[in-house]
Amino acid sequence: MKKLRFPDSLVLIFGMILLAQLLTYVVPAGEYDRETNNKGRALVIPNTYQTLTDKRAEALANGTPETEAPALPEIPPSTFLTAIPRGLEKGADVIFFVFLVGGVIGVIRATGAIDALIGTALRTFSGHPLWLVGGMVSLFAIGSSTIGMAEEYMPFIPILVTMCLAIKLDAIVAVAIVYVAAGVGYGCAALNPFTVLIAQDIAGLEPASGQLFRWVLLAICVAVGVHHIMRYATTIAKNPSRSLVQDIDYKKGFEMPEDLRLTPARIAILAVFVIAIVIFVYGVKLHGWYLIELAAIFLTLGICAALISGLSPNQTSSKFTKGAAELTTTALLIGFARAIQVVLDDARITDSVIHALAQPLKQTEPELASIGMLAVQSICNFFIPSGSGQAYVTMPIMAPLGEITGIPAQATVLAYQFGDGFTNMIAPTNALLMGMLVLGRIPYQRWLRFLLPLLIKLYLIAAIALVVAVKFFG
Repeated sequence: MKKLRFPDSLVLIFGMILLAQLLTYVVPAGEYDRETNNKGRALVIPNTYQTLTDKRAEALANGTPETEAPALPEIPPSTFLTAIPRGLEKGADVIFFVFLVGGVIGVIRATGAIDALIGTALRTFSGHPLWLVGGMVSLFAIGSSTIGMAEEYMPFIPILVTMCLAIKLDAIVAVAIVYVAAGVGYGCAALNPFTVLIAQDIAGLEPASGQLFRWVLLAICVAVGVHHIMRYATTIAKNPSRSLVQDIDYKKGFEMPEDLRLTPARIAILAVFVIAIVIFVYGVKLHGWYLIELAAIFLTLGICAALISGLSPNQTSSKFTKGAAELTTTALLIGFARAIQVVLDDARITDSVIHALAQPLKQTEPELASIGMLAVQSICNFFIPSGSGQAYVTMPIMAPLGEITGIPAQATVLAYQFGDGFTNMIAPTNALLMGMLVLGRIPYQRWLRFLLPLLIKLYLIAAIALVVAVKFFG
């Protein structure tokens, strides 16, 4: 008998699109009423959920013409297919960002600047992997915690894989450095404008309040994450056959070049890279920049790198198109993952799922209810993998629910943060995660084997933190 194989990432996501369509035939369509706040965002009005069947019947009973009454969604059998091109369309901003950044990274790698930096880091920290891993995880986690960086980390995956392979580690360690950091950074975010500040605003809290508590949690969870990564790294360093990806071919695409000199031109390119990131951080904080502006900055960076290194226009074009082409699979996965949300939205069942999950929380004590809220937010994250999207849908429900059950608003926001950030590290609906796994050539089931023990530890910390938060902020 042939050995059973876990489905590839694209097969897995396609299966989830089919599953989403099957749910549309089981879960009743329904929705909450919404109102637009002063920032133009549509917020859910608590206690207004109705199935569309009831809403339509009520409208007709009140004399509303049949053509104007709320219509029940029609989900034809072909929806799972038409959702894919629409998912690609809805994910266009991220998809084209991936292509542009891939092209620019291809140009920068052609200059040798990044490889020279890796070579320098290896010479400096090759005997101290804890410093290397710990420092990078901390840096990435702070970026996610403060300005909400995540998509911006994708270009670092091939670079970190190359670095880890050079010091006899593997791609699991490389992707973990980035995505454990991002998950913890979002889960314990202190200032993240895309999650915590939105959630606090909806919950009626002062922006960035409760920071100290979150910074302490971030430090604890980063330490736990680094410990988990280093345990695995130490194991495979002693016994390479224990690597979860020891059968994956990394001979092509992750080779270290012979010339690793940190020349003045390469130092200048790296300096321009740092300046570009600083400019983007400034723009995010003061002007609300995001993917379009970041892509423009990366394009400028690529042009500057080509000019400094002396690459000709034709060479630059060739390296750019090659770098972009290498991320085609990643870009497709992002579009396919967005198709899942398209199906759920077409059937109008997302609110129905959230409503059903929230009901049991009304019957429990505050401490237990806060942990239940964490479970609800975690499940919701599989249906709404966008952090800000989840905040606008779930927080208008959870904040009043917290008041009813005696959960302080800060604890309600924490439950949302934990559910969003930690679950994103395994959610197959998370396009960014699936894209990074493809870049690192890591099968999804291998990533689960590595990540699930860490997730159990993080959720234990989250549960304890929520109980403390109920007492501390109550």
